[in-house]
Amino acid sequence: MTTRLIATLIIVAGLGAIVWTAVRSDDPASTATITTDAAADTDSAATNSSSAAPASSTTSIAPAVATPERLGPRKELEGLDGWLNTEIESLDELDGKVVMVEMWTFGCSNCKARIPHTQELYATYEDQGFEIVGVHAPEFDYEADISNIEQAIVDLGVTWPVALDTRKINFRSWQEGGRRFWPRTFLIDQSGEVRYDHIGEGDYDGLEQTVAWLLDNPPT
Repeated sequence: MTTRLIATLIIVAGLGAIVWTAVRSDDPASTATITTDAAADTDSAATNSSSAAPASSTTSIAPAVATPERLGPRKELEGLDGWLNTEIESLDELDGKVVMVEMWTFGCSNCKARIPHTQELYATYEDQGFEIVGVHAPEFDYEADISNIEQAIVDLGVTWPVALDTRKINFRSWQEGGRRFWPRTFLIDQSGEVRYDHIGEGDYDGLEQTVAWLLDNPPT
């Protein structure tokens, strides 16, 4: 075997490590993309992004994040088919808290990959005025079945409130502009302002830093 052939095989083997990620879409005309990062399930080949400050390389939380930008008032959750894991019936009942609102569906691999990080975040900050609302917006029929959702919540260890957005009314209204993603994560401050917007997996340090900053710096 020649040196050139051996080098070629090494290059091919290296390329094999690139992750193929299926692009999950609200648009049946979606395609697929190749990425070396975890990509959001989406109707376009978008990469992960966030409006929050970049994550720090240190473990310090409070000094590492800049003042989160004000991105506008949150929308309501309308046309829901009910709630699970909670007795609340509206986001209005969470006014005064820092609230993470996440668009997800239990069959989405990227959504499931976020859950262990969300569990840690919830355990750390729940008793400090932090709440999570998972807006479950199914893509496929089996994800809209209430018994399947209930079982998935148990299996995945989702202990925070889940809003049932079966018709994807809020999935679309919260994501205007033609691009809609599973998952997409928003942070809402105590006054109802959106202060963080992230698509897909990743930025877990940046998310936690923003939660901690908002809890320490409530709007006046």
